[in-house]
Amino acid sequence: MPLPILYSLRNCPYAMRARIGVHKAQLQIELREVNLKQKPAEMLAASAKGTVPILVLGNEHAPAMVIDESLEVMLWALSENDPDNLLYKEDQSALPKMLVLIRLFDDEFKTCLNAYKAAKRYREDNVTECRQACEVFIQEMENRLIQSPFLMSAQESLADIALMPFIRQFAKVERQWYLQAPYPRVREWLGFYLQSGMFTRVMAKFEVWVGEP
Repeated sequence: MPLPILYSLRNCPYAMRARIGVHKAQLQIELREVNLKQKPAEMLAASAKGTVPILVLGNEHAPAMVIDESLEVMLWALSENDPDNLLYKEDQSALPKMLVLIRLFDDEFKTCLNAYKAAKRYREDNVTECRQACEVFIQEMENRLIQSPFLMSAQESLADIALMPFIRQFAKVERQWYLQAPYPRVREWLGFYLQSGMFTRVMAKFEVWVGEP
């Protein structure tokens, strides 16, 4: 049985999210680091979207399944194996609550984050306004983390590992501001991940895969 193939890009937060899910599930995969300016034909054949991550199950020439959404990759991986109980399987109400939080950040926070990054990059005069739009969501996280070490409870969950790559991006936009911002629990939570062996392994560098000769 061939290994699942994961097309990835090291610093893309969506691809990072997928790699974290696979790592947490302790699954063996073939990781293919790609250059999105020169997308391999095999990747485009698997998913015409041409964005990462793309997970191919089965033979790549006749795939049994293709998953090209990062959250769906995570859910697939953890449905295969969830040794840390990130899905809180004993509580049927837990996963829907996690998904509501994740989708709030995916749909709304990510829009604000993109505007914030662009304002800083292009030296626009609305950087503060864009950051403050993001802070609504960061404050929501801070409030949760005041109550417990992780977003859903005292135990790590899917929500934590799904949101972390995007909070990492937020923290990098105005690094000096972030370090003194009134969100100490968010900084502690993010630092826990960035300093972990898990993150080091997930962020390992691979040579760019250019396709079959």
